[in-house]
Amino acid sequence: MGKYVLAYQGAVEESTPEETEAWMATWVQWFGDLGEAVIDGGAPFGPSTALAADGSRGDTTAALTGFSVLRADSLEAAAAMAKGCPVLSRGGRVEVYETIDM
Repeated sequence: MGKYVLAYQGAVEESTPEETEAWMATWVQWFGDLGEAVIDGGAPFGPSTALAADGSRGDTTAALTGFSVLRADSLEAAAAMAKGCPVLSRGGRVEVYETIDM
């Protein structure tokens, strides 16, 4: 089994406490459905910056909004698990990356 990082883009919205609670419930349900495949539920990202080789800083281009780490048999299996991600229901995107043991 391999480890896969799900990188989330989009789906960050201002909302009421009730909307936030309902949104979080969709994540809890999804993680519950994935069961032991979830290694690290991850977290949303806050402000970011990008560093260049010369030490200068600038805006990030990826616009990542969060991450999770899953265990799966293959990249295809991890991508199939990602299809249920709540980010997708709000027009967001999920990128799936296989990690490489070093």
